[in-house]
Amino acid sequence: MFNLPNCPKCNSEYTYEDGSLLICPECAHEWTLESIDENSENTNAIKDSNGNILNDGDTVTIIKDLKVKGSSSVIKIGTKVKNIRLIHDSSDGHDIDCKIDGFGAMKLKSQFVKKA
Repeated sequence: MFNLPNCPKCNSEYTYEDGSLLICPECAHEWTLESIDENSENTNAIKDSNGNILNDGDTVTIIKDLKVKGSSSVIKIGTKVKNIRLIHDSSDGHDIDCKIDGFGAMKLKSQFVKKA
């Protein structure tokens, strides 16, 4: 017998199938098996502030003035950062490694950038 997956929203085990939809009776969430496959592929994806998926080598723009730790300088809004590298297992939330002209190598959080 085919075991249905738990609800992705509330993790309930009492899901049932209705046509091509899977339904959770506890939270009324509806989804398809295809959406589970798509979401599992993108769970490790790093996204910018607008929800766009970032890739190594992308160019991003800073969306907020950022104070540089240990310095009195600030990275201004609108600064373009070219050729970023993504860090997937970052424990401190800084998931972009890059070089910024005039500042040097540093790490950024993806929530403060947008894809250019």
